[in-house]
Amino acid sequence: MITFYPGPSKVYPQVADYAAEAIREGIVSLNHRSAGFMDIVKETVRLLHDKLDIPADYHIALVSSATECWEIVAQSLTAVSSLHPYNGAFGKKWAEYAYKIKPPVSLSDADVLCLVQNETSNGTQVSMETLAQFRRDFSALIAVDAVSSMAGIQFDWSLADVWFASVQKCFGLPAGLAVLIYSPAALKRAEEIGENAHYNSLLFIHENFSKFQTPYTPNGLGIYLLMRVLQQVPPIGTVDALTKKRATDWYAFFEQEMMNSPFRVLINDPTTRSDTVIAVQGNEQEVNKLKKAAQQEGITLGNGYGDWKNTTFRIANFPAITDEEIGTLTQFLRSY
Repeated sequence: MITFYPGPSKVYPQVADYAAEAIREGIVSLNHRSAGFMDIVKETVRLLHDKLDIPADYHIALVSSATECWEIVAQSLTAVSSLHPYNGAFGKKWAEYAYKIKPPVSLSDADVLCLVQNETSNGTQVSMETLAQFRRDFSALIAVDAVSSMAGIQFDWSLADVWFASVQKCFGLPAGLAVLIYSPAALKRAEEIGENAHYNSLLFIHENFSKFQTPYTPNGLGIYLLMRVLQQVPPIGTVDALTKKRATDWYAFFEQEMMNSPFRVLINDPTTRSDTVIAVQGNEQEVNKLKKAAQQEGITLGNGYGDWKNTTFRIANFPAITDEEIGTLTQFLRSY
């Protein structure tokens, strides 16, 4: 089965060998305070800086999920309130979740701006140019949910103070781990707020990761797999070029070769289209027929989500997906 589901999505095939290696060599049995495990954490952090071109003064921690990162931003980095401009289901969910923890008493005094860089629900994204405008207009912290794009496209890390992503998309790994990246300004804010009442308080996390330890027993297998995958993938500049070329090809395919089909790209504005999740719309009956036909050919397409659940399907454009698999899908769509 070939999967184009936009998360959890296809894992790199080498992950099976890496997992067997971790079990065979006893890595999954390492105490998380042991020197051997701390070496794995240290190397994983080094590789993240290296392969994703993360600035040396930005800190990195590994947590359980992007949803946990929503919680960390709300409880450890928000003094008054957070502001959540959004255009899709995941941005809305983040706002609702954050406001349960830190109610929006005074949005005019918001001290954290929370943005979803890549809105998986409808195939839109916030460009680096738009993010730069937010940076100019908003003087306090900026936090970015980059779940569907981190490790797939290149970021200007200086445009935000907090970036985070789960690994089950562009990292090409199983779910159960997230990468949290935060600037010196974010750490300073955490110190000023002084929130240290939870197992995942940022101050407690930072204290542990400064020693290449974790504040709780972690997903050790997931961290090891992340390290091994980072060793195999090219630098983000190379990945970015491939991702954006494939995205350009996908949009051209639907606008040119599929122009007489019942399907259209959901987002009309090319400047806001996602590079990593292609959302395609059609009427509910045609979308269901297409997905069933694809399944019979051994191809899994992503379902629609939220307001677009019944009238769209989504195609993951993640690095672990091969050109051959893309060719199989395009050939199926041509002949459908």
